[in-house]
Amino acid sequence: MSALSFKTATGYIKRSPFQALSAVFVLSLTFFVGTIVALLVYSSSQVLKYFETRPQVIAFLKSDATPEAVSALQNKLAGDSRIKDVKYVSKEEALSIYKNATSDNPLLSELVSPSIFPASLEFSVNNLEFASTVIEEVKKEPIVSEVGYTASLGGEKSLQDVVTRLKTATFYLRLGGGVFVGILALTSFLILMVIIGMRVSARKSEIEILELIGATKNFIRSPIVLEAFIYSLIGTFIGWLLAFIFFIYLTPSLLNYFGEIPVLPKEPSNIFILFAMVLGVEIVASCILALAGSMMALSRARQTK
Repeated sequence: MSALSFKTATGYIKRSPFQALSAVFVLSLTFFVGTIVALLVYSSSQVLKYFETRPQVIAFLKSDATPEAVSALQNKLAGDSRIKDVKYVSKEEALSIYKNATSDNPLLSELVSPSIFPASLEFSVNNLEFASTVIEEVKKEPIVSEVGYTASLGGEKSLQDVVTRLKTATFYLRLGGGVFVGILALTSFLILMVIIGMRVSARKSEIEILELIGATKNFIRSPIVLEAFIYSLIGTFIGWLLAFIFFIYLTPSLLNYFGEIPVLPKEPSNIFILFAMVLGVEIVASCILALAGSMMALSRARQTK
């Protein structure tokens, strides 16, 4: 598209500023909500992933377990693709962990010795769906006395329930957000189509003259299509920028409230990368929206001749 097409398109916008503002407003709202939904889906996925992989499984070892048998079991667990972060905790280390946990009451630490703490193998699972199967398999190992979770959400059953509820909430968030954004996108598409259709109708005599003097279809269409692209790109950037400012303002509070749960990247550079990726996807979506709306309007105008 030439500079002449761009100049013509901006001229159309200046002639009808209120139509342009209405198109930009609706598109800004669409992409503002779209950005918010995208970040909420990302955050909910991070929370779900955190709770799926955070709990540690502890395999308590029998007192007569030999170092060779412990090493063999540790290597076996480390080689399992469902398991990660396998760690051996000796009796002395278990006592040290207990002392740190009861540091506010030194008398409790003085009453215990390493002999009452069994050695253990601690590990996490890549997906909580594997937990039940892995636990049952580890329980059958000859040197394992019992298996349990670290202090988590109340045990295996309640942890499964919490993750199930998180999955359900994430699903409905994606579904509801997708439907809402879809409705706004459809509204934006219709408004673009109506405004571009009005442009074509207003230029009907001009278009006919251009056709009579031999102007190509691309020459006639390019300012109209470019106008739709201008609306879409401006609306996309404004909506994204408002959502970006909103999240940047809330990020310190969110990170402080959720603590270790990575609802958003903690490094500023990673936050910018995340928002840049969202902006890239939205620019592609806005270009498709603009192209589809303008082509539909031109097609309907041609049919009504």
